[in-house]
Amino acid sequence: MLKRMNPAAAPKPFSKYSQAVEVPAGARWLYISGQVGATAEGTIQKGFDAQAEQCWKNIIAILAANGMTTHDLVKCDVFVTGTEYVAASRRARDTAMQGAEPASTYLVVAGLAHPDFVVEIEAVAAKA
Repeated sequence: MLKRMNPAAAPKPFSKYSQAVEVPAGARWLYISGQVGATAEGTIQKGFDAQAEQCWKNIIAILAANGMTTHDLVKCDVFVTGTEYVAASRRARDTAMQGAEPASTYLVVAGLAHPDFVVEIEAVAAKA
């Protein structure tokens, strides 16, 4: 079982995430490459909301294929191309997370691998 921590000595999370997550010895680790707003067929979704939702769908599908759920996520890193996406990103994350609160980093970057991409999310999961 993952132990999620928000110690009083650290700032309270600004959204639904944990300041730290402890993984038990012997757990199986899964590193998920950055997922973008593209479907399995390669179609790039239009707009931030659709791309963010697709990123999370891709991550959830990869977790499921490995016998895991969002509650097994240890860390998620979200890369967006503009500060205007913060609120929409939090909404998409909260919907996808189904109550899970992994450690998280949110970064605003100048661009991603394709000019149509506005969000990319990478993740690490572990399961005992």
